[in-house]
Amino acid sequence: MGSKIAIGIMGPGLGATKLDCDRAYRLGAEIARHGWVLISGGRNVGVMDAANRGAKSAGGLTVGILPTDDRWGVSEAVDIAIPTGMGSARNNINVLASDVTIACGMGPGTASEIALALKANKKVIILNDRPESQQFFQSLSPQRAIVVDSVEAAIAQVRAIVDRFE
Repeated sequence: MGSKIAIGIMGPGLGATKLDCDRAYRLGAEIARHGWVLISGGRNVGVMDAANRGAKSAGGLTVGILPTDDRWGVSEAVDIAIPTGMGSARNNINVLASDVTIACGMGPGTASEIALALKANKKVIILNDRPESQQFFQSLSPQRAIVVDSVEAAIAQVRAIVDRFE
């Protein structure tokens, strides 16, 4: 593939649960351990912050694609902040810049990112405790919406997908 593999972790900010954040932290650390770049929404709240902190704890490279036109509210664990001034429209950049997207938790922004990734024919790994959202996204794209129940299963799915790139 030539360039580094980029894995997106998308999930709620203020609406994230403790479980979402714990999983995001562990996902970020695993992404770094595999030598992949982490892409997130870059803010200093919820899943975004937890994933970036996890990646930094394992020496990873983090990229935050911000909704604002400045660096206000960026996670301290983001290495490269990309202000877009695009608000929620930046969600499309998040998923298009990611080779694989992991949706950790669920909220309106996360749902939009999953839908945008599926529309772009990208695989999305869904890690949440919301059967209704899992069923909905699987009904839209059974081959590309992959539901998992653990961080380990999510990373195994990412590995299987990116092994085809390398």
